[in-house]
Amino acid sequence: MKLSEIAATLRAVGVSPVKSLGQNFLHDRNLAKWIVDQANIGSKDFVIEIGPGLGALTELTLANGAGVLAIEKDKRLAEYLRDRFRSSALEIVHGDAMEFDARMLYTKPTVKFLGNLPYYISSQLLMKFLEYPSPISLWLFMLQKELAKRLVAAPTTSDYGVLTLLVQLQHRVEYLRKVPSSVFLPKPEVDSALVRISERDPRELPTCDRKAFQKLVRRGFSQRRKQLGKLIREELPDWEDKAVELGLNTRARAEELSLEQWIALTNRIAPIHAEVINDAPEEQFPVVDEEDRLKGSALRSKVHANNFLHRAVHILIFNPAGEVFLQMRSRWKDRHPLAWDSSAAGHVNAGEDYDQAASRELREELGVDIPLVRVAKLPASERTGYEFICLYRGSHAGELRLNPSEIEAGRFFPPTIIDGWMTARPRDFAPGLVECWKIGREKNP
Repeated sequence: MKLSEIAATLRAVGVSPVKSLGQNFLHDRNLAKWIVDQANIGSKDFVIEIGPGLGALTELTLANGAGVLAIEKDKRLAEYLRDRFRSSALEIVHGDAMEFDARMLYTKPTVKFLGNLPYYISSQLLMKFLEYPSPISLWLFMLQKELAKRLVAAPTTSDYGVLTLLVQLQHRVEYLRKVPSSVFLPKPEVDSALVRISERDPRELPTCDRKAFQKLVRRGFSQRRKQLGKLIREELPDWEDKAVELGLNTRARAEELSLEQWIALTNRIAPIHAEVINDAPEEQFPVVDEEDRLKGSALRSKVHANNFLHRAVHILIFNPAGEVFLQMRSRWKDRHPLAWDSSAAGHVNAGEDYDQAASRELREELGVDIPLVRVAKLPASERTGYEFICLYRGSHAGELRLNPSEIEAGRFFPPTIIDGWMTARPRDFAPGLVECWKIGREKNP
């Protein structure tokens, strides 16, 4: 829309732009087209748009053939958009983006994010929609220029800080261009900038305990001008020795450490022991016949290499809301690394029965010991990895203590979302879970 058209439309729908809601409407159509082009949106994409306003970006996104879910906090604008775009490809949600349940996006094959984020809540929205792991593959944010500069900042600069590191730990950020305030109505007091964010390959950087990383970074930047060693003395009493080991200046301040150095420092405080998987003695698995009768035992590598029939357990844990916990498998797993899997799963070891293995896996992976109910037994097949699988379920209302050597990440999901997710993105899942989920849904629809 042209500037005059925007003013007339706002009067017609009874909207006087509210500064507290960050209501600034883009009137440069060429810029709007350029912005949408940066997301390379096509007919196979599903786009979530925050703050669509009068639909400057929505119109162009729909024209590219994408499905769009637009979240608009102002009821009058939401009604205007429904009336303007009578398209089955567009869903308008009147609501607060901070309350949106992003888990439903897993039911879409490819999701991209567009947002002209209100200045007053930009940081909160950023962290919500960049939470790892995410169903979103690409983010295009219009932000206050100062905030955009913080996202791409380098060490030793004044913009480099907590937000920089928390975002860059899992993502790559590109500063695309400055956006002058003159392209908005009303004209904001500061300029904006456009940033494009994409996922890092999880194996690009060394892994670390993300909660420990966040806590350490926040502590380190709590007083920017103070030496880092003095701020983290509680977490690292032998700071001087560890700093020398890592090649750091013992008098360094937080802003002098690179992302890789912050990861290394985190791993000195909260190490993740990959060697538990990589260097542990190889397990012996019971080998069975077509009727699951014991024939003998063999080393794990021999069982897998020869497709010997063997045994495994899968456990589905439900919370009081009826949601199921799924885990993302560790990057160090020899099979299906970084795939989504059952709440807990593993092989039956030599000398164990199914029930004993299920209880052990639950303790080792989730740190809990709760009653389990056997739901079904799946026959061994190529789809199950030649495993006879006993499927269990349990309920748990408390905290799960994820083993970082076994689990990359985890989250509770409504069963209906998992159903749609498996249809839209079947490659996201370990095959064993797919088979267990089919049987589990038949038993407990």
